[in-house]
Amino acid sequence: MNTRESTLSQRLADFIGETSGDSLPDAVVHKAKRHILDTLGAALGGAAAVEARSTRAVMSMGSVGHVRAWGTSSSFNARDAAFVNGVAAHALELDDAGGCDHSGAVVLPAAFAALACTGRPVSGREFLTAVVIGYDVGRRVLEACGGYSPHNNTGWHSTMTCGVFGAAATSARLLGLDATGIAAALGHAGSFSGGLWGFIHDASQTKRMHTGRAAEGGLLAALLARENISGPKQIFEDVWGGFFNAFARNTQQPDALLADLGIVWKLMRCSIKPHAACRSTHAAIDATLELLQGRAADLDNLTGVHVSLSAFVNQMCGGRDLNTLASAQMSLPYAIATVLVNGHAGIGAYLDAQRRDPRIAAAMQRITLEIDPAMSDLDEPIITLAMSGAEPRSQQVNVPRGDPRNPVSDADLAAKFRALASLTLPEASINAIETAVLDLDHLADARTLAQWLDGNADARPVLR
Repeated sequence: MNTRESTLSQRLADFIGETSGDSLPDAVVHKAKRHILDTLGAALGGAAAVEARSTRAVMSMGSVGHVRAWGTSSSFNARDAAFVNGVAAHALELDDAGGCDHSGAVVLPAAFAALACTGRPVSGREFLTAVVIGYDVGRRVLEACGGYSPHNNTGWHSTMTCGVFGAAATSARLLGLDATGIAAALGHAGSFSGGLWGFIHDASQTKRMHTGRAAEGGLLAALLARENISGPKQIFEDVWGGFFNAFARNTQQPDALLADLGIVWKLMRCSIKPHAACRSTHAAIDATLELLQGRAADLDNLTGVHVSLSAFVNQMCGGRDLNTLASAQMSLPYAIATVLVNGHAGIGAYLDAQRRDPRIAAAMQRITLEIDPAMSDLDEPIITLAMSGAEPRSQQVNVPRGDPRNPVSDADLAAKFRALASLTLPEASINAIETAVLDLDHLADARTLAQWLDGNADARPVLR
């Protein structure tokens, strides 16, 4: 194909279809396996969450199929399975970040649903390649929108607006579409895009739906393309109705879509989350943990906690609504308070009973947020802890734990996976999944992974 006559989506489609699994660097393969294991853990635990249960109830109305809802005994058609597994993967806010943003919870549910539609063996290496490509495409679309804060600051939620392209790329690759079909899938995905930050104002649970909707939309885009339904080839061009003109008119940087394609792998910038909260709260959690130096906070002597933060982070995470798990996990004041009271920000610290602890309310009353106009959007907060009879102490963590520059260890990742998966799976299945995923590049057929995903989430306590 003559690239001078090709559109951006056609050139991207060539890359998606032609990239060889053997071309992936070892570091990319290793990190991909870590993120697959991490996403499966988040989804298996998330299957017990109230939002995941509700979406399964909705999708069960008329949905008959053979694709498992992870961590349950229920099966759905491929499209509905992508949706319910996508919701489950994001339901506990423990899925990865730094891609589209939540790439794992979008790409993996679409990938497993696409596997079920292939009708042929798919090697573990080919599955890994498709997943890496999905992460890459979703992030590239976001960077071509101008980046995370410019795009999200306009009210779009990039996990859904950009993630749908990553899910479409992964699905199209696994379905074996040629470049024409892949370009059509990307074109369809542009029209299936959406997702607004409106949920942030009233503790609504819509955010949990965005990963599922993006996974479902990307899979559907690829399935339609497989049936030769044409999609617009100019979806990324400077035309009326083009994606960037519609979703990022004033911030778009279309050249970023193909910059260093096949050289810089966007998966390598993604984070694995050690804390059960919005990634934008993690640096503050880490800073508070460092200030406490492993000791519980003495609330009787706590005179105040001052947080200096950017206007963007304040807009996104400055709320104090604790009515739902979703709203608490978006609250920076709560994140700090639960560290002061509980000494950690794991999922147990965010559940309903813990949110109602009167010590949390007392701690939150002493936390003040102040916007620093000198801070850029993604600068990390500065936490200042004031105790009676002592000088105030401040801390800023610029590279929070879980960032690829400060990664969680393989052992800690495995422990996180096992703890979450144990919420819905028996130990034998947990062991089998961990072994298979960590050796995925040698697995003969990735479809065999599905045999260990049956669980009993619906019989377990509801996480809310």
